[in-house]
Amino acid sequence: MPKLSMLSKGIKTGLVTWAITTVSMSTAYADTAVASEEEAEMEQIVITGSRGAPRSVADSSVPVDVFSEGDLKAVPFTDTNDILKTLVPSYSLQRQPISDGASFIRPASLRGMPTDKTLVLVNSKRRHRSALVQIGGSGTQGPDIATIPASALKGVEVLRDGAAAQYGSDAIAGVINFVLKDNDEGGSFSINSGQTYEGDGDQVTMTGNLGFALGDNGYFSISGEFSDTDSTSRSEQYCESWWCATDPENPYLSDPAFVEGMKTANLGGENVVQPWGQPNTSATRVFFNSGYEINESMKLYAYGNYSDSEGDGGFYYRYPGNGTIENLRQEDGSIYNPLEKFPGGFTPRFNADITDYSLVTGLEGEFANELTYDVSARFGSNEVKYTLENTINPSMGAASPTSFRPGDLINEELQFSVDFTKFVEFGLYSDVLFAFGLTYMEEVYEIVEGDDDSYKAGAYSVADPWGFCENNVATNAGLAVIDSGSSLDCDDPDDPVYTAVGVGSNGFPGFSPEYSDDYDRDMKGIYLDVSTDLSEALFVQGAMRYEDYSDFGDELVGKVAFKYSLTDDFNLRGSAGTGFRAPTPGQQGTTNVSTRLPDGFPVATGLFPALSPVGEALGAQPLSPEKSVNYSLGFTGSIDQLTLTLDFYGIELEDRFYAVSTKSVSTNPDDIDAYENYLALESAGVEGANTIGGVNYFQNAFDTVTKGADFVATYNMGDTILTGAVNYNATEIDSDASQYLNAEDEFDLENGIPEWRSVLSAKHTLGSLSMLVRANVYGSYENAIDSAATTVQEYDASVLFDMELSYQLTDSMSIMAGARNIFDTYPDKDEGDDCCGNVYWSSNIVDWQGGYYYTSLDYSF
Repeated sequence: MPKLSMLSKGIKTGLVTWAITTVSMSTAYADTAVASEEEAEMEQIVITGSRGAPRSVADSSVPVDVFSEGDLKAVPFTDTNDILKTLVPSYSLQRQPISDGASFIRPASLRGMPTDKTLVLVNSKRRHRSALVQIGGSGTQGPDIATIPASALKGVEVLRDGAAAQYGSDAIAGVINFVLKDNDEGGSFSINSGQTYEGDGDQVTMTGNLGFALGDNGYFSISGEFSDTDSTSRSEQYCESWWCATDPENPYLSDPAFVEGMKTANLGGENVVQPWGQPNTSATRVFFNSGYEINESMKLYAYGNYSDSEGDGGFYYRYPGNGTIENLRQEDGSIYNPLEKFPGGFTPRFNADITDYSLVTGLEGEFANELTYDVSARFGSNEVKYTLENTINPSMGAASPTSFRPGDLINEELQFSVDFTKFVEFGLYSDVLFAFGLTYMEEVYEIVEGDDDSYKAGAYSVADPWGFCENNVATNAGLAVIDSGSSLDCDDPDDPVYTAVGVGSNGFPGFSPEYSDDYDRDMKGIYLDVSTDLSEALFVQGAMRYEDYSDFGDELVGKVAFKYSLTDDFNLRGSAGTGFRAPTPGQQGTTNVSTRLPDGFPVATGLFPALSPVGEALGAQPLSPEKSVNYSLGFTGSIDQLTLTLDFYGIELEDRFYAVSTKSVSTNPDDIDAYENYLALESAGVEGANTIGGVNYFQNAFDTVTKGADFVATYNMGDTILTGAVNYNATEIDSDASQYLNAEDEFDLENGIPEWRSVLSAKHTLGSLSMLVRANVYGSYENAIDSAATTVQEYDASVLFDMELSYQLTDSMSIMAGARNIFDTYPDKDEGDDCCGNVYWSSNIVDWQGGYYYTSLDYSF
């Protein structure tokens, strides 16, 4: 793969593959400390997407943001996802408390595009994907950025421009490169602790870094992080039209055992049966980075990570009569009810243990003819192990256990790459840089079977499993249990003998053998990038990339870009390119049955692969690659201490990958469409099809057009630095999507995220004391409440303020105290899209956890 970081000492900087190097001057809109006079004269050096000679950020032909280690430390978060959300306005992040694995691996987007359309690199090499495929919406499967601890980072580089022709599939919205620390001595240690204004969400994070010299020509830098975060609850007691835990007329509330049982229904200790908030999480993460100069023209490098994290959260509360807690007629004719196991109903608890590791190694250098090379290999693995407790397999009746292992998800990638650069003289204003290379990648996605009880269809998955009744008349078996004292009444349609309940561990049924498999593919790619200065004012570049996938065929994509200097201080720049993204093996193979809210009511909904027998029976079509066209036009400029950039952009995405809206399933023949879906599930051999209320699958469903603008300004007043970044981003569906999406999903795709987002900050330094004030601004947005989008909730704009004080005790030690969302601002309350005790729309990108205060101690040596 092409590179984003500068080569080590001894390798010519101009021969680096695409790189962006952070120096000490503040970034275009980062919140940096005031640099020394000597440092202030330095410029950030960028080697643009052309992989050409060094240029300043303002002189780049594409919009690039470079954040230093100091910029990252100035953000009052420890999760790298949250840091990016704060620094990059076009980067948005959701907190989804009841969404299976998405509760722990949060979906994010850049420029309105999900994470699988943003290429993530570490030290300029592709980062492997998470094993989690988001089961709704865009079905994204991208890298888990949270596994990259901020303590290991020297800087972060964000290319806000389509770059698929240069870096391959996924780089439709842009590229994010995480640059690891490369110190060969010294180190640092920090401890951060805080909690929310509500008194929950306690968090402790400890980080450290050590650098070691490897002889006279090498380094080994290792960073570690441990974090522990308690859950939050922004909830009210469960009270809906179908079940209300505070209704005096609720007959179950007259039973003291039931009332007492509700207090422990979710095992979380909260005063509600179904809490909404962030889950409990803890993580231990280690990253190392090393390099060794064999000689002046050859360097060996290696880096990698190991991360182990775990979290637990709740699902929807199971109340009596909801289809899960039902009376069942047992084999001896008696009646069983799950309230015998859970006297107050139950809220399944979902646990995930995520293990992530990687290793990258390579050799880079320069031949005698000034041709540079970089030969590398990388391996990455992400594994999610699920456990489920405080629940049952309803179809097993009284024999059901209350904890399960529903299975594992594993994503592995192996890649080999070789990259070259060479300047060639053609008699032009400057030499022409040729960058070219080859790559080969294998991907494997594995779904590991769960334990038998997590997916088995027990006796009560069908009505009258013991054959007690026939044509509403008791059979010999039925008469026998009646003679033994059973209350069996075959003539009563409400008799428990006719009750059928769900299959598998309730909340998250396990992966059965039919859906436990390996999905693999390989990819071969080749690219060429050419760039040069045609004059002192005009820089041009062009790139092409050819990729061939074993499952989706081949594609050729390209890109052109330019930068024209209008004056010494103002530049015009622009680019246009095409992109190609093949659905991942995980997106092709993932399956899931979970509780969804298609119309505000909890329904067991199955997601099945498009090419599975179920998908085909439901009318799904084979998946195909997404194709894109990107274009941008902007300018950069400076007036004294004021620097400005403004870039307009557009992303046209064809055959966008998306989950179709939930299709109803019913055993009632009068509900024609829903009944046909039930018959399709039955014909495909789905166990418990009669207990599934909805179904969906992934498709290339529609086309979209995204248009936007990024404006960045920095004003350096010496002791005070003022920064501002504003992003406008709007997405529209550009084809007839009605075959795949209902009106609600169409509306939310176009309106559910604020079109305006900005970050404004001021940092003032007075001797050893510095103060930072930041405003996170979110524009207004809308959310459809029902599937027909007849009811729409409008959300007002929100401004969340952060404040931090930092004092340098000694040259090596500093203390910080501050608060994010210092005025404890919340978005508007939800008016019906969610249910069951939720106060705020769970998919809101505006944080709804309230204020958070913290202290931190940093020590470096």
